[in-house]
Amino acid sequence: MAKRGGFPGGMPGNMNNLMKQAQRMQRQMETQQAEFEVKEFTAAAGGKAVEVTVTGKREVTKVKIDPEAVDPDDVEMLEDLIMAAINEALRKCEEESAASMSKITGGLSGLGGLGGGLF
Repeated sequence: MAKRGGFPGGMPGNMNNLMKQAQRMQRQMETQQAEFEVKEFTAAAGGKAVEVTVTGKREVTKVKIDPEAVDPDDVEMLEDLIMAAINEALRKCEEESAASMSKITGGLSGLGGLGGGLF
C-alpha cells in the first residue's frame, strides 16, 4: 500500500511543524528585538572617570565625564577613555543580543549566522 504524500516517512507533516516553529521563533525575535532596542547598557573606563550609556539600537545616549579626568594637557587620554567606555558598552550590548538570540533559537548554529546581528 502506497503512503500518502510525496515524501516517505511523513515529511509533509514534519515540514508543517517546522514552518510553525519558524513562525513562532520569528514572532519571538520581533518581540524581543523591540524590547531590546530600548534597553540601556552602561560601561565605565578609567575607574569611572568616563561613563557611557548606549541603547540596544547601539546609540550613545549618555556620556558622563568626571571633571578630574579633564586635563587640557592630555586630551588624548580622555579621548582614549571615552573610546574604551563606548566599546565596552557596545560589547555588553552585543553579548546580551547574542544571549537573547540563543534563548530563542535554542543555540541552533545552522541558521547561517542569523544570531549575531539581528538586534
